[in-house]
Amino acid sequence: MCQKDKKHQDPNSQAHHEEHEAWSRRTFLQALGIAGAGSFTLAGSQISSAMSSPITAALNASTNDRVLVLIRLKGGNDGLNTIVPLSDYGTYASQRPSIALPQNTLYNLDANNGLPNFMSSLQSRWGNGEMKVIHGVGYPNQDLSHFRSSDIWATTDPNSPIETGWMGRFFENEFPNFVLSPPAIPPAIQIGSLGNLAFEGTQTNYAFSVADPNQLAQLAQNGWQHDAVNVPPCTYGDQLSFLRTTTNTTFAYAGVINNAFMASSTQANYNNNTIAEQLALVARLIKGQLGTKVYMVTLGGFDTHANQAGTHADRMQKLADAIDEFYIDLAGLGIQDEVLAMTISEFGRRVEENGSNGTDHGAAAPMMMFGPGLNGNGFIGTQPSLTQLDAAGNMIHNVDFRDIYSTVMKEWLCIPSATVDQAMLNSFTTMNLGFTCSTLGASDISDIDFKHIVINRDEHAILSITTDTARKMDIRIFNFMGQELGQLRNDYLMPGNHQINIKETLKTRMPSGTYIYRIETGGKQYSNQFVVF
Repeated sequence: MCQKDKKHQDPNSQAHHEEHEAWSRRTFLQALGIAGAGSFTLAGSQISSAMSSPITAALNASTNDRVLVLIRLKGGNDGLNTIVPLSDYGTYASQRPSIALPQNTLYNLDANNGLPNFMSSLQSRWGNGEMKVIHGVGYPNQDLSHFRSSDIWATTDPNSPIETGWMGRFFENEFPNFVLSPPAIPPAIQIGSLGNLAFEGTQTNYAFSVADPNQLAQLAQNGWQHDAVNVPPCTYGDQLSFLRTTTNTTFAYAGVINNAFMASSTQANYNNNTIAEQLALVARLIKGQLGTKVYMVTLGGFDTHANQAGTHADRMQKLADAIDEFYIDLAGLGIQDEVLAMTISEFGRRVEENGSNGTDHGAAAPMMMFGPGLNGNGFIGTQPSLTQLDAAGNMIHNVDFRDIYSTVMKEWLCIPSATVDQAMLNSFTTMNLGFTCSTLGASDISDIDFKHIVINRDEHAILSITTDTARKMDIRIFNFMGQELGQLRNDYLMPGNHQINIKETLKTRMPSGTYIYRIETGGKQYSNQFVVF
């Protein structure tokens, strides 16, 4: 048995309690808005929304519809009971006499890796090529503190205890006038995880708080705002300006989020638990055309120092079921290919169980990725040795989490490399995760199944569109001088024929003459002339 790091390993130690208390203090301050963060409730879930950085600015400029969903497993997920190492099952079982999962209860992903039966909802995702596992993820000199390691995953800096996140530290430079001119939609939405530094700036966390989104949506639609500029030139004035700014941001985003939520519906049977509710909400916002590119959801309960077996199985079953339902929900609108989900956790657990039938803080652990956009199942990296451990007795990582972050930003979200390197504080290795930005249009819908024409009928110009597959379409009308008259649609058209009365939809006067319609779909634009009589 390896000697434990008493500072971070013993759940009964004073240091361990102090660490959790410190973590809770910052979370509590942020929940109050004292540290610049907050939350509001939409359909029973806590939400905070971050404003834009160079990364999210690049995302907003992008024409692709790809979305990233980060699933935070808070507390340090036990990777060995998530993806069981069949390649060294004997060592695994001997080191975990009471919590090792019986081999006959495992689903063989391949000859070397088993999936627990309580995660059976993911078997079909694996079989359909919609799941990948990245082995041995971590960072150099793993810090075994929840508080510090969570900060490292948020700041991407394991060397210096900085207090700014990889998105937040660029906010002030990118949007110096964000108070008066905030972006129209929240580029990133975080559910739970108050206290996380990912969206923290040098002066404030770019988030907002509200208890009643319906009331705030009504206020936002009425255009009412607090004056955050004309305040007394003193500390009180600074605090008042900050609080008013936070409230204004709430009003600005509560409306668009509520509109997207109400514009869609849930098309899957989610279970009644926190992670299912969060992913159901994310799916609804994505389907409601909110336009946000990055989401973070949170599932807690992974600090399994004692009686791990039941707790961990419960959490992972809820996670597996929720992910499966999430993609079923997205498939209802045919947009499952556009959404990549990825698990993160501050660290893994030790190889050996402790004296309380649990596991203590460890290092390397697997990450899981989900979605048809992965273009096949598989494993990346190698399972760390269960016997050749580091000086602290932990498994040794072979994949740096920052390589994964960097690759996802560059190759999934198609953010320019220079912008990514700036956000990551360095340049990191690009990995082969099964997708590339250059193949974004490779699976675009064929033009053969897409037809469009304007038909003149009873003095009405009717745009007729026929598609064999669901397509997101942005349809706009221009006069012959190239001036835009309005937008007909900006949503998904399901398979079939759609006939749109142009004049009635635009609700504007269109004198007799020649006009142009433009349809943008699948990364391409189509246009043609038509005549209004």
